[in-house]
Amino acid sequence: MFLNYLKNFFTKKIVKNTLSNVKNISSDTTIKTVGIVFDETYFYEKEALVHELVENRILESNIQILVFKDKIKKNEVFDYPTFSHKDLSWTATFEKSEVKEFVARKFDLLINYYDTEKSALLLVSNQSKASFKVGFASIDKKLNHFMIQTNAENYKVFIDELFKYLKILNKI
Repeated sequence: MFLNYLKNFFTKKIVKNTLSNVKNISSDTTIKTVGIVFDETYFYEKEALVHELVENRILESNIQILVFKDKIKKNEVFDYPTFSHKDLSWTATFEKSEVKEFVARKFDLLINYYDTEKSALLLVSNQSKASFKVGFASIDKKLNHFMIQTNAENYKVFIDELFKYLKILNKI
């Protein structure tokens, strides 16, 4: 328990230090590929959120999901790639291949769908090669290019606001 607390503390410290060196990259490309990082601790309606994206003309084949769970049971089966704090090393890297592939993939849009700061989620979002990152306003302001002021339970409000501003920014 105490070791997990220390690992989370050091990971957050590493992420916060790397966020100070972030350069804003402006991208004029339209959004075709979307990555979503979920925290399944508070939000279970992944399919409903994906359906909302599909209704807004994002192809389902271009949406990739990565799910975070606080605790993964031994024989639990998942529909999407899943990771937890156990997959995080002391040097703030991931050993799980699904997480490495997700982080390395270049998305046009990364949706950070979590509203509480957890070290593993912050690290995935920070290391992602996405050109435009969107998340909640309750998360560190340096992590996302665009923040929406709502909570995770209101996914329809989040998607409505997201696409309203993506149209204004000529991203879709």
